[in-house]
Amino acid sequence: MPKLDRYLSAEFARAVLAALVVLGMVSLGGVFADLIGEMAAGKVPPALLLSQLGLRLLGYLPLILPLALLLGLLLAVGRLYRDSEMHVLTAAGVGPVRLLRPLLLVALPVLLAIAACSLWLGPWANRLARGMVIEANKNLLVAGLEPGRFTPMASGGVAYAGEMSSDGTKLARVFIFRERGDRMDVATARSGELYRDQGARVLALLDGFRVEGPLAGQALDYRLMHYARNEMQLPAPDDQRRMDDPAFKTIGELLADPAAPARAELHWRIAPPLLALAFALMALPLARSSPRQSRHGALLLAFLAYLVGIFLMILGTEWLATGQLPLAAGLWWLLLPMLALGAWLYARDGRVARPWRRR
Repeated sequence: MPKLDRYLSAEFARAVLAALVVLGMVSLGGVFADLIGEMAAGKVPPALLLSQLGLRLLGYLPLILPLALLLGLLLAVGRLYRDSEMHVLTAAGVGPVRLLRPLLLVALPVLLAIAACSLWLGPWANRLARGMVIEANKNLLVAGLEPGRFTPMASGGVAYAGEMSSDGTKLARVFIFRERGDRMDVATARSGELYRDQGARVLALLDGFRVEGPLAGQALDYRLMHYARNEMQLPAPDDQRRMDDPAFKTIGELLADPAAPARAELHWRIAPPLLALAFALMALPLARSSPRQSRHGALLLAFLAYLVGIFLMILGTEWLATGQLPLAAGLWWLLLPMLALGAWLYARDGRVARPWRRR
């Protein structure tokens, strides 16, 4: 490899890696916050924190990597312009066509990684994470409930247990508060037990009281009862997404499924690498600047272009899934113009405009 290609590709790779690390840390914080919220609501068992964190972050890589590639290339090329290195290269006859090789040496591996994550690794991680949660909820009768702490339930309400056995099946000093429309339901018990009945989680309260009444007003409209045993079915701790959701299907299953949601999911997985290629081609023209010109304007413009592309991709996928957009159109109405714009900007970069003459 020529020395120029080694130098430029190393500069590009370092900048892209730095941008990926920063964006990955930000995304990791967001995924971690979402997981903590789901665990507090009893949707995900706390024991699966690290595994769910890694698998979900892998699913976000098709959205993180294109932005990291765009920002990294912009920062690297902007530094070359700021230090006048690009002007020296231009004076030596190195133009945009010659810079395409070191650019692709960095961009192509990133594009392959995006395609792999979008088409195979991301859906595999989603299926694995979902299966782990389902299996854990089958083995764990109650998720998120800790002794001595009020815990929100998935369908609303609050649960409290003063004591709990190590396997989570025996409870003591139980308090349950639920809302049903404009009425409340409060149950207390000396003890309780958890078991499964045909896949459903059932909480049996022993030796307690139950109070039912309005949330506000009608002070005399209350009912109080004492019971020896009171059974209630607990809501499912996980969300309602089923394993036959298109997001969990493989590429082969999506190709064999003619339904609109499956086709929309297929286009959603194809779009990220093509958008990343368009962003990579736009990076060099957007980064062109004078030695003393600020680079923040180019970064802001690139970030806005990324947001517009991602938002249109999300909207287009929803339109395809709901039938508002013909399946034949797919997301090509977005991808092809973006690729054409990136190729046109790259081809026009560095050209000197012809002077306008009066006739």
